[in-house]
Amino acid sequence: MLRTLLSRVREYRKYAFITPLFMVGEVAMEVLIPTLMALIVDRGVTTQDMGYVFRIGIAIVAAAMLSLSFGMAGAWSASKASAGFATNIRTDLYSRIMDFSFADVDRFSTSSLITRMTTDVQNVQQSFQMMIRICVRSPIMFIFAIIMVYHNGGALSLVFAVAIPVVAVCIFLIFRRTYTAFSNAFRGYDVFNRVVQENLNGIRTVKAYVREEEQLGKFEEASETIRRNFRRGQTIMALMSPLMMAVTYCCMIAISYIGARLINIGHMETGELMSIYTYTGQILSSLVMTGMVIVMLSIAHASMVRIAEVLNTEPGMDTNPDGLKAVPDGSVEFRHVSFGYGKSSKVLSDIDLSIRSGEMVGIIGNTGSGKTSLISLIARLYDATDGSVIVGGHDVREYSLRALRNEVAVVLQKNTLFSGTVAENLRWGNPGATDEEIRRACRVAAAAPFVEAMSEGYDSHVDQGGTNFSGGQRQRLCIARALLKKPRILIMDDSTSAVDTATDASIRKALREDVKDLTKIIISQRLSSVMDADQIIMLDNGRIADAGTHDELLARNADYRDLYETQTRGGNLDA
Repeated sequence: MLRTLLSRVREYRKYAFITPLFMVGEVAMEVLIPTLMALIVDRGVTTQDMGYVFRIGIAIVAAAMLSLSFGMAGAWSASKASAGFATNIRTDLYSRIMDFSFADVDRFSTSSLITRMTTDVQNVQQSFQMMIRICVRSPIMFIFAIIMVYHNGGALSLVFAVAIPVVAVCIFLIFRRTYTAFSNAFRGYDVFNRVVQENLNGIRTVKAYVREEEQLGKFEEASETIRRNFRRGQTIMALMSPLMMAVTYCCMIAISYIGARLINIGHMETGELMSIYTYTGQILSSLVMTGMVIVMLSIAHASMVRIAEVLNTEPGMDTNPDGLKAVPDGSVEFRHVSFGYGKSSKVLSDIDLSIRSGEMVGIIGNTGSGKTSLISLIARLYDATDGSVIVGGHDVREYSLRALRNEVAVVLQKNTLFSGTVAENLRWGNPGATDEEIRRACRVAAAAPFVEAMSEGYDSHVDQGGTNFSGGQRQRLCIARALLKKPRILIMDDSTSAVDTATDASIRKALREDVKDLTKIIISQRLSSVMDADQIIMLDNGRIADAGTHDELLARNADYRDLYETQTRGGNLDA
């Protein structure tokens, strides 16, 4: 795990290396100052040698300025290294997620991946900064201060032989309690982010069903879980300060008593005793800081594990970058294909299907019959569990994933538009598309009339998610975007559900007449959308129940006939 994370320091390695050196310089100067103060008291003030006082005073000022300079330089280099380290981790995480298959994303969940890229990365960034600063500064301070106490006080160093084990045990007990609380709090961020994401994405549904109070309750519950765990951890950590003050005062009393006796018998001078008071604070504060760092690193350990888990996860789908780079034609064949999501039962079973290049194929079936799962295998959004999916005469796994998906355009019922202009959104399908190609694609998708009626036409602004367009307009723009890819296969998964039947018929007519070489696979709940298809596939419970033209199915299949008559009576078919 550490190897995985530390390899992301990369170009910031030099800043991470020089930070500990600055810390050593800062501590050395800081530890030197009490001894210089002792010299002023014992050799300058006592003897009234003002020249000596002035010289040592200059040395103290110089040591203080050097300590300040080293500290500032260390803070700068540590910030540079930790911020760059976090940037590299975040970039590598995002790159790895972009390589994930749909199944990989399903396994981690979107909310968990967001937490890992935000809260977890922030925790690791802070921990890394502590590692290269405080983890060096505190132990060095402890060692140097102990040496100076032994040098100046001799026997007084025995006080710390009792105090240090007491502090160490207390820190350990506090650490053990706080680690559990903070780890639970950070895991709670997954739930918190999921609740926020679901409610913001579905805010219209929440308002339409007047569920604001219920969803606010879920938010407050997730927030309260985080608050409760943080409060528990911080309450325990709050014991650290009074504990350290108690130990410090006990040490001061013991040092004062023993030091006074040593001064009386001439084995110690007043200035040396004063310096030991300062070193006592440095020793105990360094122990506290070391304990705090250990606690914070332990808390961040969970974040490190979660980040490393993503970075070390090999994408479940082989992208086959050296595979075939071109799809010869738009033919599609399923050979004994079965498929299931993860360990769940199969949603497709023994599918045999053949689609000729250039055909228009309709797929119908009840909700949960496997329609979307079936077309997902063509573009390798998922891989078949058993059997083979053949596109253009080759198994889809033989193609470079990039090449395959460039030739298979999928338009979903709910598609996403991005902030920008209409033209910029359409060029997602083809960055080099000309204005005429954009207009042609919009004409086929029946999007040209409403786009060209806007004051700025194809330069009209699109809000994030396309919220300034209706559902039907977004669907038509997404169809146009897919057509601009000039794919071999166009898959429309209920992507005209939000348009009226006349517009739907217009789109189908344009697809048949203007893009004849394109294989068109249409999933729809409306028979009017697939009646004129070359073949209609009826799916039932993950199996092909029947296949044929509209007339053939109407003549022989009672279920199809019932559906046709129901929709005819309901007025859902075109006249």
